[in-house]
Amino acid sequence: MAKYVPDVKTQRWVIIASSRTKRPSDAKTRTDSFAPASKSEAIRCPFCPDNESLTPPEVYRIGSGEKDKPGWDVRVVPNKFPITDVHEVIIHSPSDTDDVEKLPLPQVTKVISCYRDRYRAHETDGQVLIFCNHGFHAGASLKHPHSQLVVVPRQINIDALSREPIANIVEDNASFITYCPDFSQWPLEAWIAPKALGTKFGDLTDPEISILAGVLQSILRKIESVSTQPEMPHMQDPTFVYNYYIYHGSNWYIRIIPRLVHRAGFELGTGLNVNVIDPAEAAELLRKG
Repeated sequence: MAKYVPDVKTQRWVIIASSRTKRPSDAKTRTDSFAPASKSEAIRCPFCPDNESLTPPEVYRIGSGEKDKPGWDVRVVPNKFPITDVHEVIIHSPSDTDDVEKLPLPQVTKVISCYRDRYRAHETDGQVLIFCNHGFHAGASLKHPHSQLVVVPRQINIDALSREPIANIVEDNASFITYCPDFSQWPLEAWIAPKALGTKFGDLTDPEISILAGVLQSILRKIESVSTQPEMPHMQDPTFVYNYYIYHGSNWYIRIIPRLVHRAGFELGTGLNVNVIDPAEAAELLRKG
């Protein structure tokens, strides 16, 4: 069971999840319960096809084939090392390397459709947060592209930003707008917001999912292109590293955070974030990117 501890003076909480120390990692030799039993199996990825037996029994899939067998396009399994009492892993595709910015658009559409379906499956259980950690510096422990879904009890305050006002527009269509809010806390940070107000992520229709897939892929590709320019800050990592999450409540949005900088003592000690790229400049760069 997850343990929730409140701060005595604020609305903030921490979650004590000691089992997370045992989760697998491509960055180290596996000695945990995800690890295969023999050296000959030591490089097997638990999220790749034919390795379905290395994960807990799946709870959802898009694609063909039997449960816990190959044939899937998107696969969902419980997280063996959960943060919360409901914690799922959404495996984006059978590919061990290609993520949203590189997958074929129909596959990205399936990923977004899976997000929507799993959100709907759990929205009566609590506050549903879907997030993606792409790259080790973004918090991913396995390189195989995946997202995660957690459910937080309703009585726990989630200290997340509400949707920021539209400013510094990058892309605009009939359903969604991509922009760099004036309040951007990270270099090249971008948000995607639906034009319909008062909706939750689970309200997405199938046609909207197809549009959103293209919008998400487009902005990730733009960010990757701009972030490789020599004048951009870098974290000594040759790979494209980012996080994104889908806001859990009404007036939802997707927030994309490229991990071009580390947070240091000033930010940690004050709660203030230093953004080295003006959001207006970031939007201009991304429009050209």
